[in-house]
Amino acid sequence: MEERVTAAGFESTNMTATAWGTELTPTNGSDQALSKCNKATLTPAVLVFTVALVGLAGNAVVLWLLGFRMRRNAFSIYILNLAGADFVFLCCQIIYSLQTFISHFHSRCIFIPYIFITVSIFSYISGLSFLSAISTERCLSVLWPFWYRSRRPRHLSTTMCGLLWALSLLLSILEGNYCGFLVRKRDQTWCQAFDFTIIAWLILLFVLLSGSSLALLTRLCGSHRVPLTRLYVVILLTVLVVLVCGLPFGFKWFLCYWTQTLCSKTFSYFLRRTWVILSSLNSSANPIIYFFVGSFRQQGQLRQTLRLVLQRALEDVTEVKKSSRSLPQETRELSGSSSTR
Repeated sequence: MEERVTAAGFESTNMTATAWGTELTPTNGSDQALSKCNKATLTPAVLVFTVALVGLAGNAVVLWLLGFRMRRNAFSIYILNLAGADFVFLCCQIIYSLQTFISHFHSRCIFIPYIFITVSIFSYISGLSFLSAISTERCLSVLWPFWYRSRRPRHLSTTMCGLLWALSLLLSILEGNYCGFLVRKRDQTWCQAFDFTIIAWLILLFVLLSGSSLALLTRLCGSHRVPLTRLYVVILLTVLVVLVCGLPFGFKWFLCYWTQTLCSKTFSYFLRRTWVILSSLNSSANPIIYFFVGSFRQQGQLRQTLRLVLQRALEDVTEVKKSSRSLPQETRELSGSSSTR
């Protein structure tokens, strides 16, 4: 079986793989050529591994706090699911980096099952979908506030997250089934069809992200300005990071898979490695944004728990209204809030 897929964006060589085995051997029998190739991919793997470790720690904290230590509202439910998707994606990146490290210091490559490629696709699509839902729903709450408050279903966030998980899982499984990630046989026609389907979904997410973010900026800066809250800042910064770091990897991945010759001629080695690093930065940046926005202008409060910082970052309250409340009372309310599952 010829391995021609670039796992999670890392360059692959022309190798023969045993089905679901533990190692790859070069077809030309040259271990020196393989070692040279591994050295070329070691530097971006180190960067990805370092960024992914930081992102894993940050997303794990967000998952713990939102899952067990804080009350959840409509938007924090989306944040919780987004952190879960980023956590899974970063786990896959760490596995691929470890594969590169092991292959660099040994004469043979360690073979990782193709199912991790499907898991990467699944988590990547899920993360973009959750962020698009956050931005779109926030835009609706700003443009039509009375309709949104009176007509919005109570469990809309939970229902939407479940549907987006299911849709992402369906697309990734179909992609993996017909493109050779889950089964050994590859169907070129159906593989390209599902590639186009996923690209169409990514384009729709891009339109939703861009349109809703532009609408929010218009209301924040226009004549009928809405009060700026920390939640607005979190959403806009997160969308900006995704547009810069996240989307290029998605379009590159699916376009390059079925146009490998064109992709290798068009995109340079450095550019392909940069996209992989940017995708890891995208999944790692969200917790940093939350804790940065939550701790902004709070230098006077030395004893701040991560729970209070995250709670403050997701507040939909202006600083003027917030200043009318006393800090000790707010702290007692936050610390005494019961967690909901």
